[in-house]
Amino acid sequence: MHVAAIIAAGGSGTRLGAGVPKQFLQLGQQTILQRSIEAFTGHDRITEVILALPAGSPIETAAGTAAAKLRVVMGGARRQDSVANAFAAVSPDAEIVLVHDAARPFVSAAVISRTIDAAAAHGAAIAAVAVTDTVKQVTMEAGHRVIAGTIPRESIYLAQTPQGFRREVLAKAVAVGRGEAVATDEATLAELAGHPVHIVEGDIENVKITTSADLDRARQRLAEGATARAGTGYDLHRLVEGRPLIIGGVDIPFERGAMGHSDADVACHAVTDAVLGAACLGDIGRHFPDSDPRWKGASSIDLLRQAATMVRAGGFEIVNLDVVVILERPKIAPYLSKIREGLATALSVPIDRVSVKGKTNEGVDAVGRGEAIAAHAVALLASVS
Repeated sequence: MHVAAIIAAGGSGTRLGAGVPKQFLQLGQQTILQRSIEAFTGHDRITEVILALPAGSPIETAAGTAAAKLRVVMGGARRQDSVANAFAAVSPDAEIVLVHDAARPFVSAAVISRTIDAAAAHGAAIAAVAVTDTVKQVTMEAGHRVIAGTIPRESIYLAQTPQGFRREVLAKAVAVGRGEAVATDEATLAELAGHPVHIVEGDIENVKITTSADLDRARQRLAEGATARAGTGYDLHRLVEGRPLIIGGVDIPFERGAMGHSDADVACHAVTDAVLGAACLGDIGRHFPDSDPRWKGASSIDLLRQAATMVRAGGFEIVNLDVVVILERPKIAPYLSKIREGLATALSVPIDRVSVKGKTNEGVDAVGRGEAIAAHAVALLASVS
């Protein structure tokens, strides 16, 4: 089933008062928006993600590491206009379309899956949570708030996102939104279009960041829930004629290169094992086996980017990285800054969190004789509960 996800990030977020749209504010090692994006690009049932951004937004900064399934459109004046712009860019093959607020960065894979299933079964569904407090209806009398009645709380739910729709249902809802109707979510437009909307269990942790207090609580949640996780990686390849020498995604001029199924980038392979190991997600051979023809000649920097997405989808932040590349020649000192930049970009972390060093093996063993190249890597992650 082809499932598309629209991430509505076209608003200005003025209520938070940060001077920039709230979706671009940092929340741990990523922005609020990057967290929301990776919740969907890292979900195995999501085929494509359409991101609606404010006009003039720095797309690379907004999206971080652009996954292959991610596309960007410009948002509109209202939320419903942004969603309409994104819906116009959805693949015609999409059967189910989800809509998610960028300001909900803690959405879980389970909530996403429940919404997909309910949308497929019923045509329209939203994640929502039941209220637990007694609900009072209030009126104003002589400038004072007065209780006018008590609403049965079992009939009250707080709407969240994602909200999911069969394609034809969302098309009718978007058409209603292009008229005079004004709505704060797509479920309202679907209701106005005459479609019943079903409820699936949301998550009280799937909070929306609207005010500065919300942001403070979200940052505190990350700080309290984080624990350090370390992983190590190692890789070695023979050096042969007729192959390029690629280290950290950088093509280094030399008469020999590393032999391997992919491009045999030892730095990327060691780093991939380090980050996957710290997250207890196996190793590079498990996810990108050399028995699979898909990875024949693959760019290892792309494989590292995919591994970083898996790690974040598993609830981890990449804190920093230290890499040692071991070879007799050529000297890689002139290329270290480019190697660091390539690794940092693939991991979507600042370059000052990536260290790369070049060493020789002092003439000892195959590496020392110039017959091979090796790399060691250590990655530190923060697991967020």
